Amino acid sequence: MDRDLRRAAVVALGELGRSPDFADRADAGHGLAAFAEVHEARGPLLELVLDPDDTFVTRVTSEALLRRMDSAGLTVVASALALADANQGDWIRTAIADVFGVCADDRDKTMRWCGEMSRGTDDRVAVGARELHGILAGIDPVLHPS
Repeated sequence: MDRDLRRAAVVALGELGRSPDFADRADAGHGLAAFAEVHEARGPLLELVLDPDDTFVTRVTSEALLRRMDSAGLTVVASALALADANQGDWIRTAIADVFGVCADDRDKTMRWCGEMSRGTDDRVAVGARELHGILAGIDPVLHPS
């Protein structure tokens, strides 16, 4: 893994995320989600999930982070849930339903991560993780283990 190249990609995508064009910001959020484990990506990702001008950016970025199915992506989404206004929260919830409405195994694994995250030391993440857990509990996925 080339850390310098990964950081350079994060910087470039972070700059794209400050574009006045919503499509550029959505593309930046989608691309940055692949680098959610890179510390420098977390701030720009949170800003994109909480985009004040276009909820398309919120939805695309949230969905990309959730599709990672890991703690790095979930941490950003949980933080965003704790800070989101009502409109942003609705679109984050839509992304959650889209990602976790298919496979019960994915939903259940994510609920376990949320349980762990809700006991963490970061209050904002803990609050968001509890909300995320509640949202997931209300989803009845299409596919269940046999």
